[in-house]
Amino acid sequence: MELRQLRYFVTLAEELHFGRAAAREHIVQSALSQQIQRLERELGVTLLERSTHHVDLTASGAVFLVEARQILAHVERAVTVARSAVGASPGLRVGITDAAYDSMPQILHEAQARHPDLVIHQIEAGVPEQYQLIVDGRLDVGIGRASLAPPQVASLLFRRDPLGVLVPAGHRFSGSAGVPVADLAREPLLLAGAGQAPEFNEFVVELCRSAGFTPTVYEGTVESIRAAADLVAQGRCLYCVPSSCVSALPGSTWRPLTEPVSAYPWSILWRAGDESEHVRAIVSSARTLSERLGWLAAEDQTAG
Repeated sequence: MELRQLRYFVTLAEELHFGRAAAREHIVQSALSQQIQRLERELGVTLLERSTHHVDLTASGAVFLVEARQILAHVERAVTVARSAVGASPGLRVGITDAAYDSMPQILHEAQARHPDLVIHQIEAGVPEQYQLIVDGRLDVGIGRASLAPPQVASLLFRRDPLGVLVPAGHRFSGSAGVPVADLAREPLLLAGAGQAPEFNEFVVELCRSAGFTPTVYEGTVESIRAAADLVAQGRCLYCVPSSCVSALPGSTWRPLTEPVSAYPWSILWRAGDESEHVRAIVSSARTLSERLGWLAAEDQTAG
């Protein structure tokens, strides 16, 4: 088994589309297919269910994906540590949840405008993994909902992000100015992967229950918002997402949720007691952007 095979598999699992995955990896589609088939033969299991127009993870594939992502993350960290050992600065290790969200990219742009020499290493990880990486000292700054963070993690609430729902073209909600939460009761809702964003899933389920129903959960899972948007575009399900990722999701329609209106709380996360200059730079940049762009409806910037 080769690391590139793991990387190809993770990319394909995120895209659920051979053409897009091959483009991301800068290889031809046939080569990607051959490497995935070779990986399956070496493992002795089927990782993917393929049809003419769709790709899905099997149960084995979903479990393998979690481990594959962790292996690749460990390799990336090992490279960082090795380079730092010969004099290269490890810089600031920043966690991101999904490249589709725009909060952290804006914060990092603000921070680098203030500190041009700041070297930033972005590490994609689910919020629960970010908590652990921060506690262990393997991540300097993270982003996510802070309500479930352990006491060793400090936080600053910087954005209340309006929650909405992605719907396919032609759906009965697509022409609505807003969608009452109770109207989701008859729709299959896709949730994020359990290991990726349990705190977001909990937020959505709690919102549905506050409107008097328990959501009907779509059985499939995805590891990225772009992959979720593809399932929505195919008419398989709907997906609740905050407004901060809408610009990165062409092909589907986002409608704000109403009755009740809801907003997802984004916080900057860091290790309690870490007063390093680089961490303070990120926290300060988040606070500045929040004030400039009106990301908080209220003035209280406590943990959320």
